Amino acid sequence: VQLQASGGGLVQAGGSLRLSCAASGRTFSNYGMGWFRQAPGKEGEVVASISWSGGSTYYEDSVKGRFTISRDNAKNTVYLQMNSLKPEDTAAYYCAAARSSRVYTTLADFISWGQGTQVTVSS
Repeated sequence: VQLQASGGGLVQAGGSLRLSCAASGRTFSNYGMGWFRQAPGKEGEVVASISWSGGSTYYEDSVKGRFTISRDNAKNTVYLQMNSLKPEDTAAYYCAAARSSRVYTTLADFISWGQGTQVTVSS
């Protein structure tokens, strides 16, 4: 599956952004999906993931209550709504397809990802 993320940008602390990821190729609904981020000098981390149906989700502790992952299988798109953004959320964000239809929490369980979108949060 091919993935293309968009929606990043520069925002002040406390602001919001909505990332979108358009998928093409293999059947989108067969895959759990996730968003991970990579900041300079830091390891990549999965911040949110969602099962094929949207019925199960996972959030990394630092984003719980602020980020919401969702998907629209009819549109082959997964979203990440990010509210109450903090400077420490600054990173390149990537959407990724998991190795099966369920929720995963580690990078090793994602098999395909696209070009990232940069999120910069100013203080």
